[in-house]
Amino acid sequence: MTLEVPDRRRVRRADGPVIADVVVPPSKSIANRALICAALAEGESEIVGIAPGDDTSAMLDCLERLGVVIDVTERDQRLVATITGNAGVLPDGPISLQTRLAGTTSRFITALAALGAGPYVIDGAPPLRARPMAPLHNSLAALGARIEPGEEWGHLPVTVSGPLGGADAVMMPGNVSSQYVSALMMVAPYIRRGMRLGLSTELVSRPYVDITRSVMAAFGVDDVDVSERTIHVGESCYFGTDYTVEPDASSASYALAAAAVAGGAVSVKGLGYDALQGDAKFIDVLVSMGCTATVSAGDMVVMRRRDTPLRGIDINMADISDLVPTMAVVATQAVTPTRITGVGFIREKESDRLGDLAAELNKTGAQVVVEDDGLLIVPTDMLHGAVLDTHHDHRLGMAFGVLGLVVDGIEVNDPSVVSKSWPAFWEALDAIPARHS
Repeated sequence: MTLEVPDRRRVRRADGPVIADVVVPPSKSIANRALICAALAEGESEIVGIAPGDDTSAMLDCLERLGVVIDVTERDQRLVATITGNAGVLPDGPISLQTRLAGTTSRFITALAALGAGPYVIDGAPPLRARPMAPLHNSLAALGARIEPGEEWGHLPVTVSGPLGGADAVMMPGNVSSQYVSALMMVAPYIRRGMRLGLSTELVSRPYVDITRSVMAAFGVDDVDVSERTIHVGESCYFGTDYTVEPDASSASYALAAAAVAGGAVSVKGLGYDALQGDAKFIDVLVSMGCTATVSAGDMVVMRRRDTPLRGIDINMADISDLVPTMAVVATQAVTPTRITGVGFIREKESDRLGDLAAELNKTGAQVVVEDDGLLIVPTDMLHGAVLDTHHDHRLGMAFGVLGLVVDGIEVNDPSVVSKSWPAFWEALDAIPARHS
């Protein structure tokens, strides 16, 4: 299967087309939004499908430290959280909130903390401290919160004291991270007169904002209007509800990409044509490159004959930017170049997802060029094994695992980084069977 040494994992090359039914974890993006809404709600909620990764674990820990009563159990091999909401009332501080490496959690929790009197100290691991938070901190300050940086404005650690309500209109750039927008949207119902958020630039990752609006509606807040440059949320409150989280489409991309690069057929269960997540559209991208696919209400399947070549494409991935590492790996197996655009902002994710990704893939002999807002991948037949660094980025680690299915000798440093979103990823990759042609 795979050979392991401490902090490094060698990926077994597939010796034929892959054939597998893959179960991916629940969406951490949806789960974390549902957890915020349930924590603020009046009454009890049950969330079925809590994502098992570090991000969601950090969210649960922070909410409990803010006085939210949470009971997590297992049912039918899924984690279920029963949550008694606080109706928007937070305990006074001082309270320390550790968000570890979780960017989404840090931003959502910072906005949530601004609803209480505080003080609340939000902090994370060193790589998270390096990530930008200024647009969110600026907006919360404009809304009346007291924001005290620990070292540098716009970074963690930060001390937050509320409540919000100093202004009902704020402005932030839309082309940095949709997480800032979603964080403000979810707390806005508890701001007097609600909130009108203006965007000074075009919104990136719009599907994630749509997910936020959908989850808010499921918990009873439907006075939300999202237009091209303005988002309005009316004053309201959430109510406890039962909510089921769909499988994670970002995680599904690695399973579907396995069929694209190695040939064969891979099915992802539970993710169908009614998926909330924009990343579910990755299946259409693979079809445009030469794969065939079927999508039903309950699953999606990608297939490729090994004698059918993959074609390179030009693609703007602004709305599915988390899939850039997956896409880059698939593009190395195409017969013509691929250009990815619209994703300059991902340089400040868990890693520099342009520079670090290109540098690691180029270790294998790939020809990946960093451009102003994306990547150019020129295929070559000279790929070879290499030791690849993950740069604290789970998406790089999982994408490199997919590459190892078709390039012999791929070894991944710090393989446990995948625990951020899919702790069982390597076991799932090992379980994809291969048969001789």
